[in-house]
Amino acid sequence: MNGDRVFLDTNILVYAHDSSAGDKHAVAKQKVAELWDSGLGVLSTQVLQEFYVVVTSKVPKPLPPDAAQAVIGALLRWDIIVNDGDSVIRAIDLQQQSGYSFWDCMILVAAADGQANVLLSEDLAHGRTVNGVRIVNPFRNEP
Repeated sequence: MNGDRVFLDTNILVYAHDSSAGDKHAVAKQKVAELWDSGLGVLSTQVLQEFYVVVTSKVPKPLPPDAAQAVIGALLRWDIIVNDGDSVIRAIDLQQQSGYSFWDCMILVAAADGQANVLLSEDLAHGRTVNGVRIVNPFRNEP
């Protein structure tokens, strides 16, 4: 992924900040740190919204709201893709073509809009390229 712009799905960002996630926490934290150092990270408003809800209420060790807000504030230095009406229409089209859920298609559309070459996600088909974006599961053990 050297030099690739990388879009993070919500689950990767959550694992990076969820200390109870074990090995996934370590891997995700490393990926976020690499993107922080390289400046190649891309997120969307959807990811930031989902991140806030999950890390403050749905993980075993929730972050206090002000701590989650501080993380989001720092992440605003990355390229943030704002979902708009056109994004919704394109996500619906992609959903009908790909069979992915609408919310996953919103992620894929945002990744393409952010000119990301790679989408890090554990939820989508590893190795598949959709909408010009290659899906990579960072937790998958490659030979």
